[in-house]
Amino acid sequence: MQHDFHNFYVYGAVAPTTGQDFFLELPELNSTNFQVFLDAFAATYADTLNLVVLDNSRCHTAKAVRVPDNVQLVFLPPYSPELNPIERLWHDLKDHLAWLHFPDLSIQQDFVGALLRSYTPATIQSLTAYSYFVEAVNALSS
Repeated sequence: MQHDFHNFYVYGAVAPTTGQDFFLELPELNSTNFQVFLDAFAATYADTLNLVVLDNSRCHTAKAVRVPDNVQLVFLPPYSPELNPIERLWHDLKDHLAWLHFPDLSIQQDFVGALLRSYTPATIQSLTAYSYFVEAVNALSS
């Protein structure tokens, strides 16, 4: 028997100090789609300088990626996803999806989209506002 898998990827950014979020569903995890995400994120938050904390994935570090002027990428040390605030949100999202079966991908996409929309700024803040991160942001703001 040959198993056939279909998938999609959710790219996301959150502001731990305010709970603001930005999510974009794309068909693959690669540098082309990461560029689509960065451009859409930069356009949505065009009036601010935005720091995006990332791991060292190839799609994040590809030479083809052009970082918009209002975005700065901050790379974490290798093998340290626990330092990235959004990882706790991804973990929480996956907990809601555990053991669920969807008859087709579009139903799963709708379910994931509804879950993401259900996160309030307060919930996002409670999941992602690591004290070291909030202190660093506050130090930069003062």
